[in-house]
Amino acid sequence: MDKFFIAFSAAGAVLALVFAVLMAKRALSADEGTPQMKKIASFIRDGANAYLRRQYTVVVVFFACMFVILCVMAALGFLTWFVPFAFVTGGFFSGLSGFVGMKIATSSNARTANACRTGLNAGLRVAFSAGTVMGFTVVGLGLLDISIWYILLRFVFHLEMEAITSAMLTFGMGASSMALFARVGGGIFTKAADVGADLVGKVEAGIPEDDPRNPAAIADNVGDNVGDVAGMGADLYESYVGSLISACALGVVAFNYIDAVDRTFAFAVPLLLAAIGVLASVIGSFLVRTGESTDQLTLLKALRRGTNTSAILIAVCAFPLVWFMLGKDFIGLYAAIISGLLAGVLIGRFTEYYTSDTYNPTKHLAASSETGTATLVIDGISLGMMSTIMPVIIVSACILISYYVSGINAPEAGRNAMGLYGIALAAVGMLSTLGITLATDAYGPVADNAGGIAQMAGLDPVVRERTDALDSLGNTTAATGKGFAIGSAALTALALIANYVEKVQSLDAGLVLDMSVMNPVVLVGVFIGACLPFVFAAITMGAIGRAAHSVVLEVRRQFREIKGLMEGKTDAEYAKCVDLCTKASLKEMVLPTLIAIVVPIVTGVVLGPSGVIGMLCGATISGFLLAVFMSNSGGAWDNAKKYIEVGHCGGKGSDNDKSAIVGDTIGDPFKDTSGPSINILIKLLSMVSIVFAALVVNFHIFG
Repeated sequence: MDKFFIAFSAAGAVLALVFAVLMAKRALSADEGTPQMKKIASFIRDGANAYLRRQYTVVVVFFACMFVILCVMAALGFLTWFVPFAFVTGGFFSGLSGFVGMKIATSSNARTANACRTGLNAGLRVAFSAGTVMGFTVVGLGLLDISIWYILLRFVFHLEMEAITSAMLTFGMGASSMALFARVGGGIFTKAADVGADLVGKVEAGIPEDDPRNPAAIADNVGDNVGDVAGMGADLYESYVGSLISACALGVVAFNYIDAVDRTFAFAVPLLLAAIGVLASVIGSFLVRTGESTDQLTLLKALRRGTNTSAILIAVCAFPLVWFMLGKDFIGLYAAIISGLLAGVLIGRFTEYYTSDTYNPTKHLAASSETGTATLVIDGISLGMMSTIMPVIIVSACILISYYVSGINAPEAGRNAMGLYGIALAAVGMLSTLGITLATDAYGPVADNAGGIAQMAGLDPVVRERTDALDSLGNTTAATGKGFAIGSAALTALALIANYVEKVQSLDAGLVLDMSVMNPVVLVGVFIGACLPFVFAAITMGAIGRAAHSVVLEVRRQFREIKGLMEGKTDAEYAKCVDLCTKASLKEMVLPTLIAIVVPIVTGVVLGPSGVIGMLCGATISGFLLAVFMSNSGGAWDNAKKYIEVGHCGGKGSDNDKSAIVGDTIGDPFKDTSGPSINILIKLLSMVSIVFAALVVNFHIFG
């Protein structure tokens, strides 16, 4: 039976990758436009490629060092020898996902702008095709990585299920490490360029966004690709793989107590669900099309048609999957999957409500610019804080429902394990339609770049109107995607904490885990964990501030010293801003990743396993709230600015617009760097804790 399910999983991976290739061909078959458009696109492409080459040079050094450390631990008996290699492959596939997405995005931006000369639907088709490549590359490579490792460990090395899941959890650590580098490094690059371009170009010089006279314009467009595409691809890859592997591992544990069901079936259910999700996403992607109306609700309906159809197909197919694989006694696990699927949809809807300019919160935020920048900033912070209520309620309900319905028919001894398996399946259900969900997110940066190229190439203003409509929708879908990723991160982190507890208990059956909050070791761990997301956000925000400072000074220098630049007679020195952003991001991205790896180990050595559990709980709770707050505040500020610039509340160039630009500038690092990185942080903390569990169990001071 296990040969059948792994073949089905591998087939899903192949289907996803083949579909990605077909979508890439469709996007690249479009005309790139005028010679000037091709020239600008080549600048962006060259800058993005140069950045990733330098970033990967730094990352390779880090992975080499970690590989040696893991090999030493394997030699000392704390790990199996599969772990170092699984760590490397996880990082490789995570980076590859982002790289492929970035390559297609930088090749599709000018094509999207040129297609928008024909019509809005033509532009959407090109941009969405590019986004689809990213979505299906992520799920395809994720399933492929898992399938290859299962085949090796099960059929070549003949390991037992516990040993297989223990080794496979490790490439989640590699994927998370790579994702953190990509998100933080790319995020610092893109937001430093964006802040520098906006503050000096739009606010001080009063020139339009993406004006070719702005020295930071190319760097800003490069940043969209290395941060919002390559970084996002690596991020969602690790989310996807982490949820699948944690669910597989908990399934093996849960069905240790059930003699009537083969544990292999419990391992298989998450992978089969993911493979079905690929097919459902392919079908849904064909339903995304629109007319020529730039109305945001009309465009949202076009994307919802595809995502909703995919979700319905998953809901229908999951029932027979659970029934035939696990039996009617455990059909409560189907309810857990549905609760995760619904939770993902609901989080997306409420995120959309708080960040889209179609609804009142963002409209009211735009109106607050009437009384100045300060009130707009205050209202944006308030909006973000208020927006945390519903995601917390939704995720909490999902946890309770999935836990209790899953364990109804389980024996008393295995009820808790079955409930935790249900929570992990809820996370898989939430991410099962990632192929199309990520496609609706990833097309946004392509549309954003297309608008920049349209502006710099001097195309008809109607083209910029169309790209702006797609970009504004992209901001909403990006915010929705981030809320979706953060929600799944919370569920996956909880499943990983359960994996950690199981790992520790398997290493030392006599070890007593006192997880009560009255235990001072646990309480101290909670405080440390709750503090970590704030420290992490502070470091990344500070890095963006320092990098943006250097860009602002450079843009001012060029405006001041290059004769004829403001008159459009001389080209700006774009490469200098690109180089500044590259150096700053590569320098600043290392510390946050090291913190995520070092803190769990140090906490474990000092406080013991119970302290680590407290730390993971504290980081998950505060990280979830902080990430939602930052993501939604940033998204609302961005769309409030766009709402004003299409003619509301004074329109483009007004004092209201300048206030909104400042708000957007503050929100950029919120929503595109610090906020999205936190969901990687909380999972990486758990992954590192699991990998180094044997070290902590054998050597700790307290606990």
